[in-house]
Amino acid sequence: MSEAHVFDSTILREYDIRGVVGETLTAEDLHAVGRAFGTMVAVEGGHTVAVGYDGRLSSVELEAALSAGLAACGLIVLRVGLGPTPMLYFAAHTLQTDAGVMITGSHNPPEYNGVKLLWESGSFYGEDIQRLGRVAASGDFVTGLGKQISRSVSENYIKRLLEDFNGDKPLAVAWDAGNGAAGKVLKELVGGLAGRHLLLNETIDGTFPAHHPDPSVEKNLEQLKETVKTESCDLGIAFDGDGDRIGVVDSLGRVLWGDQLLVILATEVLADLPGATIIADVKASQAFFDEITRLGGEALMWRTGHSLIKAKMQETGAPLAGEMSGHIFFKHRYFGFDDALYAAVRLLSILSRSDESLARMRDRLAKMVNTPELRFDCAENRKFKVIEEVRDRLKTTTGVTVNDIDGVRVHSDDGWWLLRASNTQAVLVARCESASQEGLQRLKQAIAEQLRESGIKAPDFG
Repeated sequence: MSEAHVFDSTILREYDIRGVVGETLTAEDLHAVGRAFGTMVAVEGGHTVAVGYDGRLSSVELEAALSAGLAACGLIVLRVGLGPTPMLYFAAHTLQTDAGVMITGSHNPPEYNGVKLLWESGSFYGEDIQRLGRVAASGDFVTGLGKQISRSVSENYIKRLLEDFNGDKPLAVAWDAGNGAAGKVLKELVGGLAGRHLLLNETIDGTFPAHHPDPSVEKNLEQLKETVKTESCDLGIAFDGDGDRIGVVDSLGRVLWGDQLLVILATEVLADLPGATIIADVKASQAFFDEITRLGGEALMWRTGHSLIKAKMQETGAPLAGEMSGHIFFKHRYFGFDDALYAAVRLLSILSRSDESLARMRDRLAKMVNTPELRFDCAENRKFKVIEEVRDRLKTTTGVTVNDIDGVRVHSDDGWWLLRASNTQAVLVARCESASQEGLQRLKQAIAEQLRESGIKAPDFG
């Protein structure tokens, strides 16, 4: 493989490196990622990197190429094998490596794959990833005689997950691993939990034959909902392709979205740490922020993106954070990274100690009417400009307040609407929420009008 290497321009994303295998992403690219990232680690005095991979058909080949690239920089590469992304994070923390790399396509379709990067237990994203691209293009790599070592951490990882389970009442739980990378760990995890556990799609299969591995899309939860109802389960839990995002349904088959789940998880954290900061992304319901305040916590709205949330947690010392997409981050009694299996254990602990069912907890949450997250095409060179245009127009609009930490979140007497540009795709994202259907309709009209003024066709809000 040649030294200097130029990546396809589409694969260096905001939070990770991701592309279509054989088209925009190849084994040669992964070797170059290893050489460039390894050089960056070595120049900063690092010596060790943990590497893991998910269950996609291309992951074994890509992991081998990347590990070889890292070793060529003189680094010690600890190859932890097949498993979910949080197991790789766990390995980097507990083995105290200088960096970590996960080969994963996350929740993308089967033809995709990519890389998530960790440096000194912190996020590696944005400008870091662009700098990696420049290092690769320069070909100015550190060279040395490294070493590749197989190091399994799955047993210790499962043991650590079970440490924080604390409950008496046995529960009936349906689990849907989505044929993703969490399947093998999940089978062993439930063996250590009391109650009745039904596993769906636990066999790791990179073709994802049952359904797309993204629990933030409700249609992907249909099999889980049906199992919960027919088997009289207390709840159902689903994971995405690499096990860092969780989906939850109650005994009636109703979805609990990320912000609702975060409120339930926060009750235990705030009982232990009164006044603590709990972070949610800009897409979260106003009901989340109101409820955290009512519970005595400090609710903080932040930008969407797992790397951005983790960085904000480090800055603020927040013990818990989450996103609407199902990333849940526990620093309280854990490491601070997004781990859907750990979030599931903490949820089950709460439920097994409570006299209330998850359905009852959901019923007690404030009732709001809202749209789902709507994503619609907008040219790459226009998406951020549209947000700027909308923000500038709203400066002269009376009766609204604007939060612009991530796009524009516009509050009025009717509720709020959000418009933001995706950091990873050529799309805009919109969402509206109100206490009434009439208010929601007015919010939809407001966002549609703003889009029209910027020459963008409004999506079908339903």
